[in-house]
Amino acid sequence: MAESTVRSPALAAVDRRLSVAPMMQRTDSHFRRFMRLLTRHTLLYTEMIPLGAILEGPRERSLRFDPREQPVALQVGGADPSGLAEAAGYSEAYGYREINLNCGCPSHSVQHGGFGIVLMRTPAHTAECVRAMVENTSLPVTVKARIGLDAQRSDAFLDDFVGAVAEAGCKTFIIHARSAWLKGLSPKQNRSVPPLDYARVHRLARKRPDLDIIINGGIRSLAEANQFLAQGLGGAMIGRAAWEHPWQFTEADQRVFGVDSSLPPTREGALRAHAPYVDRVLADGEPFHRVARPLVGLYRDQPKARRWRRALAETRTLDDALGHMTAA
Repeated sequence: MAESTVRSPALAAVDRRLSVAPMMQRTDSHFRRFMRLLTRHTLLYTEMIPLGAILEGPRERSLRFDPREQPVALQVGGADPSGLAEAAGYSEAYGYREINLNCGCPSHSVQHGGFGIVLMRTPAHTAECVRAMVENTSLPVTVKARIGLDAQRSDAFLDDFVGAVAEAGCKTFIIHARSAWLKGLSPKQNRSVPPLDYARVHRLARKRPDLDIIINGGIRSLAEANQFLAQGLGGAMIGRAAWEHPWQFTEADQRVFGVDSSLPPTREGALRAHAPYVDRVLADGEPFHRVARPLVGLYRDQPKARRWRRALAETRTLDDALGHMTAA
C-alpha cells in the first residue's frame, strides 16, 4: 500500500463527547471546512465512503482531506474483512483520527451490497470485519448501528450484536436510537418514522460500562446533547440539526468541551473567513452551488434567512452573496 502524502504525525486521542453524524451528500470537505470556523473540537465525519471507492476508485479523491478539518473520522461502508482491513490501513495513512464501520444505513444500494444495516443480522461476520480492521490500524475502530432491525427489536438482539463486535476489539458504539424498518419504509422514512427509544441506548450503556456508548437520533440542540452527557453517556451525535442550524455550534467548544476558542463573532465574520477557501475551490472548477450548500442554513430562523437563501441562489461567488446581503 502506497503511503499518502498527507500522513500526519502522532495525533491526540479523539474526544467524542460531541460529533456531527456522517450524512450522504452533506458531510463533505466543503461542509467540514465551514464547520471548523464554528467549532474547533466537535468531531466531524466523512460521508459514508463505499469500500469499492477506496480500494478500486480514485482513492485520493475519496480519502484526501485538508488537515485543517481535523479532528475528522472516516466512515466506511463494506462487508469484506480483507478489504476493510486494507481500508483501515489507508485511513491511518491519510491522517484520520478514527475509522467507523457503518452498520446502520438502510439505503437500497447498501442492502443490495450486503453491508450497512444488513450487518446487524450477522454479528459473527461483523465481528470478523472489525477484527480485521483492528489488526491493521492503530486508530480506534468504531461502529455505528441501530437499536433494531425489522422484527428484531429486542434487547437480546442488540446485546448479541454489540457483544460479538466488542469482543473483536470495538470499544465505541454510536447507536441511532431507532430501529430500521426495511419492509414498508423508504430509506428517507427510516430517518424519522421508526420511533426514537433513548431508553434502549441508556440500558445498553448501563449494561456495558466497559464500552463507550454514544447516542444518535433526533438530537436537535447542544442543550439536548449536554443532557445525554450528564446522564452518563459517552457522547452525543447530532445529525440533520447540524446541517439545518450550523450556527449553534459556535457555542459547542465552550458549552460541551469547556474550551474558549477564537471563533468569528458573527455570521458575516464566519462567511468572510470562509471566502478564501470558496474562491480557491471555485478556481479549481468546483460549482458554486455545491460549495454553497453547507451555508444555506446559516441564517435559519433569522430575519435575513430568506434573503440569504436567495443571495446564494442568484449569485456565483461568496463575495457577491455577501454583497447582496449588505446592499441597501
